[in-house]
Amino acid sequence: MKINSKKLVQAAAQARLGSVSPYSKFKVGAALLTNAGEIIGGANVESASYGLTCCAERVALFKALTDGKKNFVAVAVVARCDGGPMPCGACRQLLAEYAPDAKVFVAASDDLKKIKKFTVKKLLPAAFTLVP
Repeated sequence: MKINSKKLVQAAAQARLGSVSPYSKFKVGAALLTNAGEIIGGANVESASYGLTCCAERVALFKALTDGKKNFVAVAVVARCDGGPMPCGACRQLLAEYAPDAKVFVAASDDLKKIKKFTVKKLLPAAFTLVP
């Protein structure tokens, strides 16, 4: 499948508008692409109890999984920070479990044309997973 990274980054930028980040004001959007060509967006959601905050990547992944989607080929993440936001350790772990072969694209919200490209396996080599 040919992945249109620009389209996926644009979808993540659009998802970012749904961010609920009253504490940090750090708005993050993510877009997950299935092998069927479906794009599922998600945005970060914060809690006053910071440990309960959920990253945009996990929101998109959880939405997709609970809607019965699987076979993910790519994820894009967008936020206002130099070079774009890198997925945190928790997001890397979940992506390693549910999207191990996915491409990862990150971009800063003020420069969506400058896209950094990775793979989940590069971001989390030797990941701990249980193969069903």
